Amino acid sequence: MLRRKAPDMSSSPQILSGFREIAAQYDALVCDVWGVLHNGVKAFAPACDALKRFRAEQGPVVLLSNAPRPEADLKAQFAKFGVPHDCYDAIVTSGIAARADLAGRAEKGRVRMYHLGPERDRGVFEGLAVDCVDLQDSEVALCTGLFDDDVETPDDYSDTLAEMKAHGLVMICANPDFVVQRGGVLVYCAGALAEAYEKIGGKVTYYGKPHAAIYKLTLAAAKGAKHPLAIGDGLKTDIRGANAAGLDALFIGNGIHGEHVEPFTPPHLSELFASEGVSARAAMRTLVW
Repeated sequence: MLRRKAPDMSSSPQILSGFREIAAQYDALVCDVWGVLHNGVKAFAPACDALKRFRAEQGPVVLLSNAPRPEADLKAQFAKFGVPHDCYDAIVTSGIAARADLAGRAEKGRVRMYHLGPERDRGVFEGLAVDCVDLQDSEVALCTGLFDDDVETPDDYSDTLAEMKAHGLVMICANPDFVVQRGGVLVYCAGALAEAYEKIGGKVTYYGKPHAAIYKLTLAAAKGAKHPLAIGDGLKTDIRGANAAGLDALFIGNGIHGEHVEPFTPPHLSELFASEGVSARAAMRTLVW
């Protein structure tokens, strides 16, 4: 395991015109997906090309996503969006970690579970000894997102969360992201519901960034890399998780933080990072070689 280091709040990030400026200093990448490689609709071709170049010249690329889905589902999504299979070596998701939790519970007998999230996320528990039941009949709740994130907000779930709390249900959060980009529009994720649940006293078990367990899986997939770099657009997830795991971080500005990154200068970004208690070695608007 890499030695952890505290984020250096005193240093300003280097603004890169191309990833090539620092790529040679690292032997592996831990790269976010949404907001870096695609926007939920189509792939960012220059970003995919940058990962290909790194793989050819430096080392492995591990995609680390807070998607509440198994690897096969992400690969199918990549094919739809145009993310090429040869720009990465491995995929680690919060969904994989959450599935392992459910599998462990199922070893003791069938699990009665309330699934809070859309039907498209059922792959995270498909094939396990899990029965989807109504909230009042459940022993645990799995949150993969909002039922309809195109129109709903966490406020629409106040009654549901209150009922979960009354039943004493633990929420397994399979996607700690608060929001994510979809075609340039921000939509709420499971992390927003988990935060709302904690605010009313509910207990949440998180899988994914920025929590430590997901980085153990990720660094193992990096095949013994000594100096990996983390890339992401989320300060609360990607950058905070990288800092806690002892990884240098590259912040991608044209993601979920929108206009808050303006002006895109080292002093302003330092202030933005400090407000979240994180730091990044460097920053770019978009990932390009």
